Amino acid sequence: MKRLILATLLLLTFAPLGAQTPEGPHLLFENPTYDFGDVPRKGGDLTREFRFVNDGTKPLVILRVITSCSCLKATFSKRPVAPADSGVIRIVYQPLKSEPGTFNKVIQIYSNSVDGRDVITVQGNSIEGTPRKIASEPEHDGEEE
Repeated sequence: MKRLILATLLLLTFAPLGAQTPEGPHLLFENPTYDFGDVPRKGGDLTREFRFVNDGTKPLVILRVITSCSCLKATFSKRPVAPADSGVIRIVYQPLKSEPGTFNKVIQIYSNSVDGRDVITVQGNSIEGTPRKIASEPEHDGEEE
């Protein structure tokens, strides 16, 4: 009988350590990073949708999204996301507004999640594209003038 009580107490003590639903709203991204790879600066805007789920117990509300660069624009729904439902934060990268070279941009998401603030990132390499042709000198036919 003592063993049964001890086993029950141990089970109840360590059971909460397993996978647990967060108490309150919780923002969970499928993948919080994205690599655009090589991006031509004059190739137009690039879009990436970051999908998330509210794996908490109460509705999740995205309050504000802050980007680290004017070359990024973010859009999101202001409607509450019910527990177990999903949503999307759309990021548009405008390479023309950024310097050439590698980039790693941070997007901060503020919500009523138990975490308060979450971070997603986009990265890549902004390239100038095809090199410009240099005007060649006129050809001479070998005669000196």
